[in-house]
Amino acid sequence: MTQQAPKVKSADRVLDILELFTGEQESYNLTEIAKSLNMPPSSTYLILQNMLNRGYLETDRSKKQFRIGYKLFAIRSGYMRNTSLTGEYYQIAQKILDEINETVSLSIRTGNQLYYIGEKVSTHSLRFNHSLGTSLPLHATAAGKVLLADLSEEELRDIYPDEQLEKVTDKTISTFSDLLKELEKVRKQEFGYNMGETVDGVHCIAGAIRDSDGKAVASLSISIPVVRINGEMWGKVHDWIRQGCMELSSKVYQQH
Repeated sequence: MTQQAPKVKSADRVLDILELFTGEQESYNLTEIAKSLNMPPSSTYLILQNMLNRGYLETDRSKKQFRIGYKLFAIRSGYMRNTSLTGEYYQIAQKILDEINETVSLSIRTGNQLYYIGEKVSTHSLRFNHSLGTSLPLHATAAGKVLLADLSEEELRDIYPDEQLEKVTDKTISTFSDLLKELEKVRKQEFGYNMGETVDGVHCIAGAIRDSDGKAVASLSISIPVVRINGEMWGKVHDWIRQGCMELSSKVYQQH
């Protein structure tokens, strides 16, 4: 007779909630979660609040829609440090750092956010760096634009249902219409640009890392304070992004 694995009801419910987010929806409200998992709303609320406090979930501005929180991405970032993609990334990023000494980042898309999972930081006293596991709105970043450019207009509309977009600085793209125009440029140029849209005085260039099907799965980017940008540096950054993305796509995803 097969022995049944022991079960802890509250743990099962937490896991059921997390697994709910592997479906098509990126966010759910309390009623949807309780109904989908056949759980009492009262106990569902308590579990959601606990997960919210621990960072495993977060809410939108209305405080009613729940989505995956930063903690899972922080855990994932730690794990991914030891995977093939991040392992290869750190080797390439070190080569870039040795030559141009500017911050090099590796990032992925989750919903409408860009998450940083790898970083090599410039040794200059004036530099820009992210903390691993932190996120930024996709449309406000060079890497995010590269990943968005891989999506159809229908998929983009699912991410951005409203015409108005969140502004990080006064240079951030602020409408869906302008974002579509920007993404068309990214597709033609094969580079994404951030000219002070995340941080004033910092420019960034990004390219796509593609899997064996040609799908953009991650992005490599280089951030530079404007005061250090000149024609030679700008050219070197483009060359390194192109080379780095080709190497990572080939070594990790066996593109030929």
